[in-house]
Amino acid sequence: MRSLINHVKKKEISIPFERQKTIRQQIISLLSGNVLTAKDISADIRISEKEVYEHLEHIQKTVNKAEHRFSIQAAVCRKCGFTFRKRDRLTKPGKCPVCRSETIQEPLFSITGT
Repeated sequence: MRSLINHVKKKEISIPFERQKTIRQQIISLLSGNVLTAKDISADIRISEKEVYEHLEHIQKTVNKAEHRFSIQAAVCRKCGFTFRKRDRLTKPGKCPVCRSETIQEPLFSITGT
């Protein structure tokens, strides 16, 4: 019986670490007062662009309910100047519908206070 007690591991005391901001909180603080592309956000927070777009969709829904405003400057074709105004998706378009060029400036995102 005594040997069984000695083999039982003692529970280690876990010390809570300092809580940091979530990824969405980091993105919101980056966009507050700044105008950035998804690539810029990706580089600052060190996550993939695909993840940035997923987080931006959620941020767009939640921020617009608060006292802040989520703004998107539409993507623009660099060849003919076509502006993608009616686009619902936040991602960069693949081709211009007018000239079929793939050289498109990414959409820009920002958060402003009201």
